[in-house]
Amino acid sequence: MQRRKFGREFKLEAVKLVRARGVSVAQAARDLDVHENVLRKWVREFGADPMQAFPGHGQMKPEQLEIERLRREVTKLKAERDILKKAAAFFAKEAT
Repeated sequence: MQRRKFGREFKLEAVKLVRARGVSVAQAARDLDVHENVLRKWVREFGADPMQAFPGHGQMKPEQLEIERLRREVTKLKAERDILKKAAAFFAKEAT
């Protein structure tokens, strides 16, 4: 069984159905043929940050972009540190 993918507009309309029109999550999930827990998750995500909810495939929230950038920087700095440690050990060894 393949995983279904839903677009941002579909998710927003589903959330609007629950929040604005007052339809229960269970009923809306049955009507839309979506699992109830998935719809609850969409409502929770939209409630937490309506402007950044459902960024889409390949699009990250600004916080996620910053975390990814910092991870790359940490990896680069660790590599530089390791090179410097090896160089220091090499020159210390030659000096003796």
